[in-house]
Amino acid sequence: MFVQHILNTKNNANLITVPLKTDLSGAISILAARKIGVVIVSETGKNALGILSERDIIRALSEAGTNALSAPVEQFMSRDVVTCSPQTSADAVLALMTENRFRHMPVLEEGALIGLISQGDVVFARLQEISMEKDALQGMIMGH
Repeated sequence: MFVQHILNTKNNANLITVPLKTDLSGAISILAARKIGVVIVSETGKNALGILSERDIIRALSEAGTNALSAPVEQFMSRDVVTCSPQTSADAVLALMTENRFRHMPVLEEGALIGLISQGDVVFARLQEISMEKDALQGMIMGH
């Protein structure tokens, strides 16, 4: 299974970007309103300059207190964004997420941001795939 399959099953309404200068408070409001855990930091909506997660926000508040709320997200975002392409295997994505301890990965095609997948998306897709394989094997065994 490839990332493209996972993207095909999602509506990417949760692909939210914010500019570098967005204050942390504004980003938090977006996360809360959209019920999401991460925003992509992008000036164009088509690139991934960074990613701001709930973990980044907790770290920012821990380090800077409430002063962090008025600071731009570029001060707190994760800059070394690990990305994948639609042709990346789901297993490779899950391994990268687990190894690097993050839960969301932007999907780029020819350098342009086209989606975002989460660990949950990958696990759900794999469970569906395993269920279909089980059903196919049962059908073969039962002669259907």
